[in-house]
Order: sequence, then structure tokens, then C-alpha cells
Amino acid sequence: MTDRAGTPAEPDPPATEDEDTAPGAPEEPHRRRHWLRWTALGCAVVVLAAAGIGWWFYRKLDHNITTDTTAAAELEKYEKERPPAGTTTARNILIIGSDTRAGAGNRKYGKDEGTQRSDTTILLHLAAGKSSATAVSLPRDLMVTIPSCRKADGTRTREQFAQFNWAFEFGGTACTIRTVEKLTGIRVDHHMVIDFRGFKKMVDAVDGVEVCLKEPVDDTDAKLKLPAGRQTLHGEQALGFVRARKSIGNGSDTERMDRQQQFLGALVNKVQSDGVLLNPTKLYPVLDAATKAITTDPGLDSLKDLYDLARAMRAIPTAKVQFLTVPRRSYRYDANRDELVQPAASELFKQLREDKPIAVTPESGEHGGDGKPDDSGTVPPSATPTFTGRNAAEGVCG
Repeated sequence: MTDRAGTPAEPDPPATEDEDTAPGAPEEPHRRRHWLRWTALGCAVVVLAAAGIGWWFYRKLDHNITTDTTAAAELEKYEKERPPAGTTTARNILIIGSDTRAGAGNRKYGKDEGTQRSDTTILLHLAAGKSSATAVSLPRDLMVTIPSCRKADGTRTREQFAQFNWAFEFGGTACTIRTVEKLTGIRVDHHMVIDFRGFKKMVDAVDGVEVCLKEPVDDTDAKLKLPAGRQTLHGEQALGFVRARKSIGNGSDTERMDRQQQFLGALVNKVQSDGVLLNPTKLYPVLDAATKAITTDPGLDSLKDLYDLARAMRAIPTAKVQFLTVPRRSYRYDANRDELVQPAASELFKQLREDKPIAVTPESGEHGGDGKPDDSGTVPPSATPTFTGRNAAEGVCG
């Protein structure tokens, strides 16, 4: 190469790797590869970070759950006397609301005397095939046979005929489960225990539950003061609403159980209708509150177990989530206690034991709330036995 004067010119410098051969020329293949490598690396970092955060949340929720190994060990000793396990995928879960005053957030409801009784007990039957869920309330004042149970100090109680909630005081969860199984002939597959503080957190996690009051309420014992009308209750108020007895309605425990069933139905309805189970931002607070609130048996003590249970409930239409109280009436020897109405109670237990359907209908007539279809306590012959109750689709304001 020469210049204009004909003298040799300096050789042209070699083109650099970043230099285009012409304006607007396409990028070199290696530049595209370079960009793709950085993009892939960035995506990998994001995915790993998300996975790490997800694993942290999972571990946190999983470790929130308290496992009750004591009850499982005690129940194992009595395996031969317990009802046989079911042959289908149906499950029976005993939900116990503890009235303990021990622990943060519970002392304000009374003095902790080192004992506790079950404030609310519900036997939840999940039918095989996720076709229905039936929650049966067992009155705390129901007169039942409580077996000999091991107390916390290692001594044993004698078998006795007493009110149902004494079983929890005598021997905790294991004693309560054995009492329920003796009463119903139904095998309890799993159990959950929840205290006052846990209940409040669950309600707050779903941003409250709507109720309707015909009259204002002012109940010092339940720490509840509410105006009449439609309103949303949060933790403390919700707890007072389901615990109040003398200040709402006729003051009976039967009416209180009916109010608890209404509230739980409204809670289930809100979780389903608000899409909580499908929305991670809504689901996490609920799972966090739930896992902190409960003590469960070893078969239900992981986040996966609880999520599988929630998923099973999600698959059930709210109209098929039913609530009722076991057929009962005032105990013949003490009007302040309850006794079963037969043969209606036995028919209910048989249907659940065999995983057969039942139906519920709103109370009607003067016998409302006791679950008996007629004055004699006889269940009329029909394809599906019907009991007094409600479903979750109705809600509290239904």
C-alpha cells in the first residue's frame, strides 16, 4: 500500500474485536454469546434467590408447628380398645379449643391455675373423594363416660361419668380422644389444639370476619362491646363473639355453639371466596398464623400435611361444608348439663363412621339447636338422614 506521493504507508492497524466492519453492520456472533451468558447468569441468580427465599419461608412455617408426641405415645397403649382405622381415604380430625390461661395473650382471660378444659370441641369428618366436610360440635357439658386416664403428674384417674370437658383437664388430648372414640365409635385420625391467642391470629390473618347482630352486645366477661347491625370482627372481638354466652340470645351453651358454627362457616366462606388459597401474598399470613396457632399429632405436623388438608377443603363446595351439634337435650338429672338424644345421635355417628352422607337444615320449631328431627328423637327413614345445622355458604349474615 502507498500514499499519494508514492512512498510506502504505514500498514493499517488490525481491526479490534469490538469494531464493526461498516456502520450499521450486525453484531459479531461472539458478542451475542457474551450477552446471552450474562443474561443466563442473571436469570440463574434470580431463580436461586427466589428458591432460597421460598425455602426459608417453608422452613420458617414448618418450624412454627408444635408437635404433640405425648398424646400419640399414650394412645398407642390403648390401640386394642380403639375403633379400627377406616378403609377409605375419609379422615376424622378432632379440633380442640383450649381455654388455658397460660401463655402470652391468654392470661387476660382469667387466672392460670395450672389446669385447662376444652372450651370448644369439634369432630371434623372429611369424606372420601373430597365430596363433603361435616363438623360436629360436642357440647362441653355433655354427660359422658370418661375412661381412666393418665394425668400430667403420672397418676391415673378412675373411669367416671362426668361432663365432657373434664376429659381434657384430667388427661389432656389423649384422654379427650379416647372419650370421643368411646362415645361415637369413630376413629380419630388426627387432632389439633388451638388456644385463645391462636384463634385471634387466624381471624386477623384473613382481615376479619363479617357478622350481623340483631341487638347491641355488652359483655364484660367476654370483653365484648358491639353495636347492633352488620360489622367485621377482628381478633379480640371475634374471640369474644364466639365465647360470649349470657349476653347474646338466651344464654344457653347450645346457642353459643350455633354461633360458633356460624362464625366458622363465615370464615371458611371468606377464605374460599377471597381466593386466599390461590394467592401467595394472602396465603402466607394465613399459613403463618395457622402454623403458630396449633399443636398437632405427628401425622399432621408439617407444612405439607397442613397444605394438603387445606387443599382438600378447597376442593369442597361451601354448600357441602356442614356444621351441626350432636343431637342433645338437657340432662334429666341436671338442667345445666346435656345428654344425647337417641337414636338420632347413634344414627349420626353411624353415618360418619361408615362415611355415608348426611344433610343439614336450618333449625325450625321449639327444638332448634338440639339436632333431633322430631320429639321422640327418631330419625325418619330416608336416603340421607337430616339433622339441624347449617352450611358454610350461608355465612353469619345469611
